Formats: sequence, structure tokens, C-alpha cells
Amino acid sequence: MKLRNELELFQQGERLTERYKEAGINWWDYCGPILVNSYPTYFEQLPDLIKKINKEKRNSKNYVLFLGKNDTESNQQPCLSLIQFQIDAGKLVVSAYQRSSDASLGLPADIYHLYLISRQIKLPLKSITLNLGNVHIYENNLSKTEELLCGKKVKFELNV
Repeated sequence: MKLRNELELFQQGERLTERYKEAGINWWDYCGPILVNSYPTYFEQLPDLIKKINKEKRNSKNYVLFLGKNDTESNQQPCLSLIQFQIDAGKLVVSAYQRSSDASLGLPADIYHLYLISRQIKLPLKSITLNLGNVHIYENNLSKTEELLCGKKVKFELNV
């Protein structure tokens, strides 16, 4: 539920970390009181893009959301860099590029966000493809990741 709430706040363009905290999301606290040129800056463009896709539903068109800009001041540059939506024979194909990904924490959340975004488009989902530039596990989460891979229930520590 937290990830769904987070995505909704992103899409509303909410930049105040206090609003995320009120929704039970405390992993943005380290950024200070305002998210500067981070996910809300770019995801607030998503509702209009989704409306356009739902209206047009063109097979030959690529619908793209770029996240992040070079040389832009930011207190948390988005790890997800690009989301592309295509329609293939009436089904939605989502492709994304992620510049950096914490395999134990961020990656599962980002995959779920992509799924939630795809559900806003009124087409059956054919696939989600995520291309990763850098995947890592923070040292303080190595043992918890090993436990998770062995089927144990674990709680990870944030790396902030």
C-alpha cells in the first residue's frame, strides 16, 4: 500500500517529504523537507501521458517519459531514467531503463511501480522489460539478502 501511495503522491507532483511521511513513507526523509528535481518533478507528467495513450492507442507510436536531466540540481536523482509505452496488437508493452538499482530494496519497488503505472492504461499488459545499468546490494544488507534468497522473511535497512 505504501508503494501505491508513493506513486500517487509522485503523480500529484508532491514535493514535500512531510506529505510522504504522513502516508507512512519515511524513506525520503534524508532528502530534507523538499524533493528537488526528483520523482515528483517527472511523474507529475505521467497522468497527461496516460490520458494521451488511452485516447490514441496508436500501434505505431512510442510514448516516452524521461526522468532526470543532466546538470540539474537534485537531492535525489531518479534511478529510473526512462519509461516507454508501446502498443503491440492491442496489448501494452512497457520498457524502462534504470541507471542504478538496489537489488534488495529499490528494484522490487520499481518493478511494482511500473506494474501500477501499466494498470492505468486501458489495455491488457503484454510485458514489462526493465534494462538495468547498475545493480548492487549494499554491504549492510548482504546477510538479509542471503536470508531472503533462502526463503526467510526479512526486513531490510534503508541506506540513507
